[in-house]
Amino acid sequence: MAISRDFAYGIPKAELHLHLEGTLEPDLKLKLAKKNGIDIGQESVEEVEASYQFDSLSSFLAVYYPAMNVLQDEDDFYALGSAYFARAKENGVVRAECFFDPQAHTSRGVELEAVIRGYYRAVEEARENGLSADLILCFLRDMSADSALETLRAALPYKDMFVGVGLDSDERDNPPQKFAEAFDLARENGLRVTMHCDIDQVGSIDNIRTALTELGAERLDHGTNIIEDPELVKLVVEKGIGLTSCPMSNSFVTEEMKGEEIVELLGRGVKVSINSDDPAYFGGYIADNFLTLAEKESLTKEQVAQLARNSIEISWAEDSERSAMLDSLEEFVAAN
Repeated sequence: MAISRDFAYGIPKAELHLHLEGTLEPDLKLKLAKKNGIDIGQESVEEVEASYQFDSLSSFLAVYYPAMNVLQDEDDFYALGSAYFARAKENGVVRAECFFDPQAHTSRGVELEAVIRGYYRAVEEARENGLSADLILCFLRDMSADSALETLRAALPYKDMFVGVGLDSDERDNPPQKFAEAFDLARENGLRVTMHCDIDQVGSIDNIRTALTELGAERLDHGTNIIEDPELVKLVVEKGIGLTSCPMSNSFVTEEMKGEEIVELLGRGVKVSINSDDPAYFGGYIADNFLTLAEKESLTKEQVAQLARNSIEISWAEDSERSAMLDSLEEFVAAN
């Protein structure tokens, strides 16, 4: 029996793979375009929705980055972050660790301070409303290693406003070792480290191996190709390293949502979790991802509970906060 919608939405969960820029819903995009006097070539929600068409990582990015032009000042980034956090609470999220891409904005003339302060205002508001939240600064891997270092150095005066660094964007010919120096600098400054290892890319398993064994990744974002190497699976189980999988976005860039791999990894003790990635573009927030995966793979309530449990356990919340979240999850499962 598939889980109910109420169960999927209500179960306490952490969202660890969420790009704030990927939560730019059509209505907000239109509103910000009008506010900032930007011609985006669309005049209705339906026209914006029709532009969100892609069938690969590259075609997605070709739509994704131009959409960000409507984000111009601190208030715009606050509005985007605030809208996501409201949806997160509706989806049963108790902990949100959100990616943001400063280079996508500074490269078009937006001040880094405006990006960070805008998003952080939304984080503070979310915390006041009972949601545990933090930011993760990501490097764009299709930009240079020097650009990543420059961005991190410029962001360090604001390091109290983000908890870690990540690596995203087009993985082709951009292996994680390209950014080794930036990751070293991040760790020297007490920041946590995660890295995208996208599904079914050229050299996916090699990039996963490098991230885990050479660069000290504490989590893998996507990462389900790890199933190709039993020794690496064993490694992440032994070290408790988590994977942040995104079923609905997977289904847009490959033929399957990697559901079978997620279930197998879960059964082998890997701390795999479920997330929504870029929900404005992929048709669903985190609870929808739980529902879709549960239906496709006939998940039991215990499997769904374990996915939610994993997400909290591999989060970067404080120990006491994590413990309280896990207690609330167990209470929910017992009552449902």
